[in-house]
Amino acid sequence: MNVIVITGASSGIGMEFAMQMDNYFETVDEFWLVARSEDKLREVANVLQHKTRIFAIDVTHRSKLSRLEQELKAAHAVVRVLVNCAGYGVMGPFTELDRAQTLGMVRLNCEALTDVTYRLIPFMRRNSRIIELASSAAFMPQPEFAVYAASKAYVHSFSQAVGAELRKKGIYVTSVCPGPVNTPFFDIAEKDGKLLTMKKYTMVEAERVVAQALRDSLQKRPTSVCSLPIQAFHVLTKAVPHGLLMDVVLAMAENKRKGQKQAVAQGEGM
Repeated sequence: MNVIVITGASSGIGMEFAMQMDNYFETVDEFWLVARSEDKLREVANVLQHKTRIFAIDVTHRSKLSRLEQELKAAHAVVRVLVNCAGYGVMGPFTELDRAQTLGMVRLNCEALTDVTYRLIPFMRRNSRIIELASSAAFMPQPEFAVYAASKAYVHSFSQAVGAELRKKGIYVTSVCPGPVNTPFFDIAEKDGKLLTMKKYTMVEAERVVAQALRDSLQKRPTSVCSLPIQAFHVLTKAVPHGLLMDVVLAMAENKRKGQKQAVAQGEGM
């Protein structure tokens, strides 16, 4: 039995991957959707044409993740595509962020993604694909987005290295590195900080990111970068010292904070 496995499938980019791949992959028997919310997973499953199985589990819990591995074994499944989308980000000065939430981000974005990939590779065959959701934040250190950017730098580096190892087996890995995407991601990310205006201007829809990622995966490309501004940013981070770029980011963040304080002060004076 051929299956597609998607983590973080209940919303955002993960859900969009399920929607778009549902229109293709006629040789795939089932979509296996993984996320914490059973209700949201059922909503996604109900609109897919393919037969689906849902796994309402937290992928950071190894014992629960083992259930997915056991089900694959029991079904004698071949994983044709693994899409790792589970993850979140928190924005703001590192010392002001909630420690538990920050450490949870590392466990989900890095450890769980690695664990899922490790467990599912044995179920893959030649021409299987792995799509790992990284971020353009992986291209350089991001002040006031420090841990998230570091976690995505891990995902990007991990994807590139594992992809090089697996290529000889005919398994291809693509690291997806979008800029800001219009998803519920920022409901969490902006809890302790605000997105820079520059980043809001480069925001794209999930549909576009996923379509590009699937094209790049099909063409066996190791990296997928959507939109010209983010492609230009990728080139910039290779050409300009990161220290200089970080100074610019910090200055922009400081100017934004000053502007917000002035706006509040003016409002209080009215």
